[in-house]
Amino acid sequence: MAQVLEQETRRETTAEQPVAPAETSASSVATNRVSRTSVTSAHVGDYNDRAIQLVWWIVGFVDIVLAIRFLLKLLGGSTVSGFVTFMYNITQPLVAPFHGIFNTTVQGRSILEPESLVAIAIYSLIGWGIVSLIRMMTRTRRAEGA
Repeated sequence: MAQVLEQETRRETTAEQPVAPAETSASSVATNRVSRTSVTSAHVGDYNDRAIQLVWWIVGFVDIVLAIRFLLKLLGGSTVSGFVTFMYNITQPLVAPFHGIFNTTVQGRSILEPESLVAIAIYSLIGWGIVSLIRMMTRTRRAEGA
């Protein structure tokens, strides 16, 4: 997916001196013309490539943060730790829409929280949908004869 950033067209036309063969008269001498056209173009990555990379980066970041939350809950991370509290606080709004879908299982300090896994799957699907929409909206149309 490359886009033409700059295009320069240059035309040259030169006329050569008439050449008169020995057998022909001066009135039937033709002038030879040479015409050259050159096109220079530079291709750069499209902006939609950057947008797609940004969407996947955001989705990847959210998924990793949610996976860390899932592991901390599963392994019984102590809320005394600042890091654990920080991770729970920043991921709470991401998991909140999915609370109540499944039962949360508690075994001692270990908590199996399937909401985190559902959130990872849903946010990945949303990212895939956004990327598909970007590609669909910016797709170049092919020539009908091709």
